[in-house]
Amino acid sequence: MIPLLLVPVAWMPTRAAERTVTVTTAPSPNNARTTTDTADDCAGRRYGARCLPPPRCARDELDLDGLCVPTGAAMEEDRSASLETNAHVDRAGRRVVYEHLPRRPELPADYDRYVYPVEPWGGHTVTSGYDLDRRDEAQRRGQTLRAVGHGGVDLPQERGAPVRVVSLRGEVGEPEVVFAGELFGNTVVLRHVVREGAALQTYLALHGHLQSIATEAVKGVTVRPGATIGFVGDSGALGVVHLHYEVRLVRQGVDPMRVEPAQSLVGQEVSVPCDPRNVLPFR
Repeated sequence: MIPLLLVPVAWMPTRAAERTVTVTTAPSPNNARTTTDTADDCAGRRYGARCLPPPRCARDELDLDGLCVPTGAAMEEDRSASLETNAHVDRAGRRVVYEHLPRRPELPADYDRYVYPVEPWGGHTVTSGYDLDRRDEAQRRGQTLRAVGHGGVDLPQERGAPVRVVSLRGEVGEPEVVFAGELFGNTVVLRHVVREGAALQTYLALHGHLQSIATEAVKGVTVRPGATIGFVGDSGALGVVHLHYEVRLVRQGVDPMRVEPAQSLVGQEVSVPCDPRNVLPFR
């Protein structure tokens, strides 16, 4: 018999293609957590340089503050599949078409059922709610308002009240400061990584019209739930003391830490408005 000669063959993994966007590109959260690096005990649960804790719920379940709710095939791994398109006429008379993420119908509509970055004040949690899911004529307008429609919620509080970090439902790890500066007046923007079913989604939480920003709120710093990141005021909304709180779903393939200028964070090519009741914890 003629002996067989075994020749070792080197195998090199192919590099996954990245999605390019107008402002910036980066590996999506889903790609980041499926790294082939097995030198640690992350077991594939990696987001960037962070090793994430294991999920509390099964692949086809939704994590609602530790309560695992079966969703079956209805649970989408990519929340962008749930986006809806709407339109309104802006103050210049132009028709603006936009995408957004409306409230999931199985979640409570009552704003008082949710936890916010400030405590209720004067018996109210929300004085102006999310309305980008409404018809054009039903969206918020006002002589002193530059924008048509409201992509967040307005939370009443007295001037100087602390604004604290709120963890979103299903969040993994701790939020990270993406931006601290002038946006909606003095604004702090946090990045939250949320596990939804088998997928990781990235959300931005904007805290606007602050009187001042806490010295600890610096870009790139992680902040613990309950930490103070600023104080309620009326910057950018003179005479109307309140907190503007807005949640936005980051598009797949976009790294918000690389987006410049900061105003681009709220552009449709980077993120889309999301009804905050989709992700806020329950009272």
